[in-house]
Amino acid sequence: MPKITPPPHIDKILSRLEARGFEAWCVGGCVRDALLCREPSDWDIATAALPQETKACFPGLKLIETGIAHGTVTLITEQGPVEVTTYRVDGKYENHRRPAGVSFSRDINDDLSRRDFTVNAMAFHPGRGLLDPFGGQEDLQGHILRCVGSPSRRFDEDALRILRGVRFSAALGFRLEPDTFSAALENTGLIGTLSGERIQAELTKLILSPMAQAALERYEPIMLAALPELPYIPKLLDAPLCAIPRWAALLRDCPPDTAQKLLSRLRFSNRET
Repeated sequence: MPKITPPPHIDKILSRLEARGFEAWCVGGCVRDALLCREPSDWDIATAALPQETKACFPGLKLIETGIAHGTVTLITEQGPVEVTTYRVDGKYENHRRPAGVSFSRDINDDLSRRDFTVNAMAFHPGRGLLDPFGGQEDLQGHILRCVGSPSRRFDEDALRILRGVRFSAALGFRLEPDTFSAALENTGLIGTLSGERIQAELTKLILSPMAQAALERYEPIMLAALPELPYIPKLLDAPLCAIPRWAALLRDCPPDTAQKLLSRLRFSNRET
């Protein structure tokens, strides 16, 4: 297993929480990327500490409480913001988008079990090592994207996970595991429940990814469900790796009025349109 070495300021946060009696782990994308020998863009921490307990562990440090209702306290360090989130269990999801509420837990396994894909459901602690209850490391080695638990349930909870699966395929060069792919196809109708802003943000990340063309072609039925105005998914050709040229390449065969309606639906600004 590649060695995972959190930055010193992350080590300090973990140590401070644990010195106060609260278990804490690095979780999610930072663990996945470190195992892939990629530099994590940020390091997220999950902890048994409740939000108010987390705040009490860092007196004098500037905090942002925007996500506190969902258990997240953002610590403002000299190295940048770090999100520290209480282990949680999501309540019933509404409108295939977000849970109506969350309940907090003292068990890291509860928190990992609610995540989207196995490769994102791992945790790491410098002293305890890797925690991988759903086989994420094996799926990393196999270049597989597999839902945690029931794929249909995961996609029904939040339909954006369908597009995230394609985006991770484009970013990592992975393939959706067969049951996960089948469930994604069966639930493409749910993509229409998503807001234009969420679709735009996810698809922009997708088309800027290193292996975007392969993912667009492999998962064209999913893309056409997200962009039903398109007759087919064209090749991006040699469009510069910038958002507007990439979108222009994607929409180049759309009639202008159709393209304008699509861009409006996805909440692009007038300037971008």
